Amino acid sequence: MPRLSAHGRLFWIAALSVIVLDVITKTLAVRLLTPYVPFDVLGPYGRFTLAYNRGAAFSMSLGAYSRVIFGAFAAIALVVLWRMYRAAGPGERLKVLGLGLAWGGAAGNLLDRLRSGRGVVDFIDLGVGTVRFWTFNVADSGVTIGACLLAVALWLEERQRIAARD
Repeated sequence: MPRLSAHGRLFWIAALSVIVLDVITKTLAVRLLTPYVPFDVLGPYGRFTLAYNRGAAFSMSLGAYSRVIFGAFAAIALVVLWRMYRAAGPGERLKVLGLGLAWGGAAGNLLDRLRSGRGVVDFIDLGVGTVRFWTFNVADSGVTIGACLLAVALWLEERQRIAARD
């Protein structure tokens, strides 16, 4: 069996960490929380509120076909992220980390869509009083942090390209 490269290890450790943490936290949320009843963790600023999201980010919905359409988008995203990872060069650790986190997050939410028609399990609820951010989960955090790291990596790449031309 061939050994994984340093990039392979980084990508898979990031992706699998997000998936495992996502599955564990969602399982605990479903077992321990009552749907749509907030449980304060950090006073009124941070709480756990179990919610099911049949749509996409920010509860965007496409009606009865949301599960299938957003599931297909997630599967396509996994392929695109995988191809980007495979094309990453030897010195692109930040890019590979971002891709691994985003891949793990997309996979975590896709697992929810495949397992249940209720929707993706969300439970992290941040805000102040009645001003709340959208409820999210660990997979969403992986996608967001991964996308931010990827954006920084691509920006740094572009800066290096411009500097090399000058």
